[in-house]
Order: sequence, then C-alpha cells, then structure tokens
Amino acid sequence: MDYRLGDLAERLKLELSGDPERPIRGISALGSSRPDTITFLADSRQREKMSGTRAAAVILRREDREHCPVDALISVDPYLSYAHLSVVFAAQPAAGAPIHPSAVVDPGASLGNGVRVGANAVIAGGVILEDGVEIGPGTVVLQGTRIGASSRLLANVTVHHDCVIGRRALIHSGAVIGDDGFGFAKDGRDWIKIHQLGRVVIGDDVEIGSNTCVDRGAIEDTVIGDGAKLDNLIMVAHNVRVGARTVMAGCVGIAGSADIGEDCMLGGGVGVAGHLRIPSGTTVMGMSLVAGSLREPGVYASGMSVLERKDFQRNAVRFRQLDDIAKRLAALEKALQERE
Repeated sequence: MDYRLGDLAERLKLELSGDPERPIRGISALGSSRPDTITFLADSRQREKMSGTRAAAVILRREDREHCPVDALISVDPYLSYAHLSVVFAAQPAAGAPIHPSAVVDPGASLGNGVRVGANAVIAGGVILEDGVEIGPGTVVLQGTRIGASSRLLANVTVHHDCVIGRRALIHSGAVIGDDGFGFAKDGRDWIKIHQLGRVVIGDDVEIGSNTCVDRGAIEDTVIGDGAKLDNLIMVAHNVRVGARTVMAGCVGIAGSADIGEDCMLGGGVGVAGHLRIPSGTTVMGMSLVAGSLREPGVYASGMSVLERKDFQRNAVRFRQLDDIAKRLAALEKALQERE
C-alpha cells in the first residue's frame, strides 16, 4: 500500500522536512534502503550510513537533519516512531471463514463476537473466547481457559486447562501455557510427582514468543503482569511472578517461585534461581546468573567474556588457586599485624 509522506507525518505526529507528496511504499533498513521507502536513524553514531541512502525519507532527530540528503521526519525518539510506523505497513493475512471447517469447537465453549478459529484448532468445553479473539491453525485451548478480547494465539500454541489470558495478548507459535511445573518429592530411590494445582494468569497487552513455556503454579498461580514482553525460548517455572512491563530476551530461564518486579529488563540467556526477588526497575545483562535476591534496583552483570583458549585455560587454573591464595594472604596479613 502506498502512502504520502505528509500523511505519515500527520499519523505519527512528526514534523515534516521535505515534500509532503513524496510516495512511500514500505520500510527499509538504513544500511540497505530501497527507493520509495522510509527508513530511520536511531543512533547518531551511524550518520555516515545516510550519505548513500536510497530511501525516500528518514526518521531522525533534529540534530541529524543536516546530515541527511533526502526528506525527513523529525522525531524525539526515531526508534519509537519506527515502532509506530511498523503498524502501518504490517501485512495482515487474508481472513478466511470465522470457524474453519476442520476446527473442533466444543458446544460448551463460549465464543464472543468476531472470534476466528483456524484449521485443526481445538477449543474445549468451558473455554471462553471474548470478542475478537483469533486462534491460529493447530492451536489447542483446553477446558476452562478464558482468553480476553482481541488476543491472538498464532499457530500451534497450547493453552492448558483453567488458564487466564488477558486482552490484546499476542502468543507466538509453539508456546505452551499452563503445563505442569517441575515438582517431585524423593521417596527412597523414586521420585513422586507433585500435581500442579495452580493456574497461569496472564495480564493485558502481554506478548509471549515462540516455544516459550510458562508453567502452571503448584498451589498458587504463576502470574505474568500487564504489558510484559517475553522473547522466544524462555522458561518460566511454577509460581513465578513477573511484574508489569518487564521484558526478557531469548533463552532466559526463571526457576520456581522467583518474583521479578515491574519494569525490569533481563538480557538473553539470563538465569534466575528460585525463591528470590528482583526489585522493580532492575536490568540484568545477558548471560548473567542471579543466584540471590537483589536488594536495590540497578544494572547487574556476571560471567566472563570469551577469551582465547590459552588465556582462558591459564585463568581457569588461577581461579582454582584463589582459595589457597586467599588463605595465604590472610596468614600474611595476620603475621604483619602481629609484627606491628
């Protein structure tokens, strides 16, 4: 679909610097911009990439305008403006029949206005799908689950029994919501399963990525707060609580009963041990291990960056010697104190 640059400026509430009649037919990346598209400059350190741009226009900050050879939209936050712009050009698949003939919908399910159910999906008895819910092909929603208005579950999502998903949620393919938490008690040589009696409760405006698993609670519920965003391949164990607007990158693993505050950011591969607290507003850098509760919000990191093998091996040997070195140092300090 084609748009005028002036129309986009008005829609995004941005200042136009250039020809309002300029046609815009899509979005392109700054480094590989295509004619008749719009791109964006999020980082002023990348200004030099604009010199050879083939895009028709660039979204940028006011201080970067003089370096741009084409039309521009002036934004305080170009990356945020790009996020809003992406909605305009997002491709929407053509709608088929509201309920695909191959879908299995139990007569005991309640479907609101405008609900769509894709091919081979299964909706069990007692499920409530509020107005405008979309269920993708092959998705399974089991007994007693409630899904809020305008939520979308893409292909091959599984939602187990008695879960609650809020409004405007987006759950990507392969995600599993409400499977059993990992609970066992040792009886001699055998492990006895602890049946998981809680639910998963997901708030409004939550996005959950592909192949992410959110376990149901053992007794109390596992809770994902409003506006939280979870990337692909994340593990959220039973009884975890994730605060509103917290975001997690891929491969984060959160052990049972951890309590993650609001507005936190967890980088890729972060591991969080069970039964601990991360306060609201905390950032944990990628590949870090949180092994104990954090007392104050801040930016935390752990782990070691990659080294050449010989350097790593040398450091690994020294690491194993640290305890002995610490004891020898303590003995030396004690001897010095006695001499003084």
